[in-house]
Amino acid sequence: MFEALGQRFSTVFSGLRGKVTQPQLVEFAQDIKLALLDSDVALAVADNFSAKILEKFQEKSDEINRSTNPSQKIFEIVNNQLTLTLGGNTRRVRYAKTAPTVILLTGLQGAGKTSLAGKLANYFKSEGNTPLLVAADLQRPNAVTQLQVVGQSIKIPVFAPEPGNGVGDPVEVARAGLRFATEKLHNFVIIDTAGRTGIDEEMMQQVTNVRNAVNPDEVFFVVDAMIGQDAAFTAKAFAQGVGFDAIVLTKLDGDARGGAALSVVELTGKPIIFTSTGEKINDFEPFYPERMSSRILGLGDVASLAEQAKRAMPEDSSKKLEEKFVKGEDFTFEDFLSQLEAMKNMGSISKLMSLLPGATGMKKQIENFDESELVRSRAIIESMTPLERRNPKILNGSRRARIAQGSGRAISEINSLVERFSQAQKMMKQMRGKNPAAGLPSFAGIGGGQVPQNKIEIPKKKSRSGNPAKRALEEGK
Repeated sequence: MFEALGQRFSTVFSGLRGKVTQPQLVEFAQDIKLALLDSDVALAVADNFSAKILEKFQEKSDEINRSTNPSQKIFEIVNNQLTLTLGGNTRRVRYAKTAPTVILLTGLQGAGKTSLAGKLANYFKSEGNTPLLVAADLQRPNAVTQLQVVGQSIKIPVFAPEPGNGVGDPVEVARAGLRFATEKLHNFVIIDTAGRTGIDEEMMQQVTNVRNAVNPDEVFFVVDAMIGQDAAFTAKAFAQGVGFDAIVLTKLDGDARGGAALSVVELTGKPIIFTSTGEKINDFEPFYPERMSSRILGLGDVASLAEQAKRAMPEDSSKKLEEKFVKGEDFTFEDFLSQLEAMKNMGSISKLMSLLPGATGMKKQIENFDESELVRSRAIIESMTPLERRNPKILNGSRRARIAQGSGRAISEINSLVERFSQAQKMMKQMRGKNPAAGLPSFAGIGGGQVPQNKIEIPKKKSRSGNPAKRALEEGK
């Protein structure tokens, strides 16, 4: 997402060198505006954004030129304004004072409300809650069945007393679902409602009736990011007609331009609360304006990457690896295997790579990354004996040939993996005393915790004598 905008911003910033004059600042603001328009940002939003950054440039022109790095000061101004345009502060779900917390999902047909309902329920479930899905979309063919299938896949109950397909009253279903949730002690109720191919009075009135019947704590407007500027204008019309509290953007993985996210907040005055970035149930995350700004400007999103790594890595494995850091023990293939498993649990590696700083300039490498590489690496490691995994130095030619035969891979692939492992091993040694949290080898230095202020003291290994007889005495042999 935001690839085109990120590349345009990179091009614009690359032209900044040394001190800048007033005409250069005006030209820079105009270039930013053109970059936004090319990314399908609404004209009014692009105009307002460029006007505000130009105003900030003029206010701080002396400070910018006194700086040892004027371009960095300009970058900070753009970053701050971009964060504000995306909403400023992170929006959180408002919990009901007395359970259950009721969330009403609204939006046009095809925006992905039903799939989003499952993702949202799964998100709350992962935080220890007991959500209930209510099938109140009784218009779209098989909408009720789809929600039931989604609920079964994530083991979350679905309240569906009506078959749908034009049969049943959504207002009564919503009311009955709320009563059911209260009786069964569900602390979250997520109500899926019907959409239309376009905004019309009938849809607006039906959603209004459901809203008035259940008095939800949150009304989320689900909007397809791929429709670009239309997403913002649709959201604005819906805000005026029905009203909602926050926006959920879906299909962000398919939106290369990203104009919707930049336009929708300013045109509606409502914050983005969640985003859906793929088809899988876990391709769903809270929206952080400052992190999204960081991604757009090519700084990556290391905070989100670290959070995903922490969730994917089992706590016992993380502690075990941390203890190895402290004791100064070597990183082994067994550790490497657990890291590969964690990376697999984190989802698409290409998506993870896109969160790294400088990802904008690695577009081809990210697109060409072979996701099946993890599967091949795991097959090779699992073909090793426990001794070989713990002590890779014993991997001679005959052992590598046996591993190649057992894993069905070429010997050259075995050699390549061992070389990559050696690099990871060296990197883990360099990380000692800096951040003992169990981050992934492929993403150095992004462990789940903050970097400690004080370095951890690593016990030093005693040097070994070069004389075999003396070394044997030292080792007690």
